Amino acid sequence: QVQLVESGGGLVQTGGSLRLSCAASGRTFSSYGMGWFRQAPGKEREFVATISWSDGRTRYADSVKGRFTISRDIAKNMVYLQMNSLKPEDTAVYSCAARRTGETSYAYWGQGTQVTVSS
Repeated sequence: QVQLVESGGGLVQTGGSLRLSCAASGRTFSSYGMGWFRQAPGKEREFVATISWSDGRTRYADSVKGRFTISRDIAKNMVYLQMNSLKPEDTAVYSCAARRTGETSYAYWGQGTQVTVSS
């Protein structure tokens, strides 16, 4: 059974940094893409970044490009989201997700971790 557990959220001031972690377990993820999504109060969930588990290719939302970096540690089955130059509009619940390569929808989701950026 796939399990994704996020950690690393918290309260940070504008311009600060946080690193989110996602511990993945339950299967071999070599044929999966891993993603980070976020949902702010009253807004729809939005895509943040994705990484291919097999070759490390990444893609980012325009709103975070140049500030956020997604990475993975294959040996530890971990996915990270390094967030720099944080802005109040980055405040949201951040969730880790996994999808099989070739599929468009994410089948597995973590419970989310709160990130709050104060102005």
